[in-house]
Amino acid sequence: MSVGWVFRAVLTGLLMAGLSAAAQDSGSRRLSLRADLLGWEAVGRLDLAGRGFCTGVLIAPDLVLTAAHCIHDRATGIDVAARDIAFSAGLRDGVAVAVRQGATVGIAAEYRVPDADRWAVLRNDVALVRLASPIPAAVAAPFVAGLPPARNSAVALVSYGRDREGAPSWQRRCRTLDQREGIVAVSCDATHGSSGAPILDMSGRRGRIVSLVSAGAEAEGRKVVFGMALGAPLASARAALHRADTDRRSGAGAKFVRP
Repeated sequence: MSVGWVFRAVLTGLLMAGLSAAAQDSGSRRLSLRADLLGWEAVGRLDLAGRGFCTGVLIAPDLVLTAAHCIHDRATGIDVAARDIAFSAGLRDGVAVAVRQGATVGIAAEYRVPDADRWAVLRNDVALVRLASPIPAAVAAPFVAGLPPARNSAVALVSYGRDREGAPSWQRRCRTLDQREGIVAVSCDATHGSSGAPILDMSGRRGRIVSLVSAGAEAEGRKVVFGMALGAPLASARAALHRADTDRRSGAGAKFVRP
């Protein structure tokens, strides 16, 4: 997660009223026991062959949703090869409910624009990883992506991160501080490795993914996490994945460089 992105206009103006509400956030709890993990098996760790790890979440038995910056290096223009991506669903202290290798990747086209400004990059920081074989829903039930949350609504976060990479942490309650122009700001607790983690609306019978962790900063000593509205960038990532799947079936796959 790129914590160096400090969006000053937002932090000093738009969010300050919402930061007081963030004082009511719950802390993060490590899901150490198998029983704790029930219902969260679709959240897993993405290991990226020498480039560290991110968090990902199943939205279909063979489809992982994550942040584009985990896979695409904007400085070099190079993607991590799909075959170098491993998804460990429900990973807990070295044991996962399932482990799968990547087969293809799809990244929102707008994320690849070389001279895009930081807002545009954040707004389109969405990628999909097609797994080499599906993970049965009975093992890890996928989540559904929904609309972005309204301001000051309660959300939850399940993520891996630096110094807590061995098991997911669940923050039962944090809040949406602002949502405008495709950018979502929340008060959740995230760190390096949390990129791609699902931000969830828990108001229904089961959580719906309303955003992903992309970047973070601090304001008044409190963490602010930035994500995106998923509609347009997720559709773009799906289109890119479809092209990659077609190329793979035809044997005309893109060339990648190992990191």
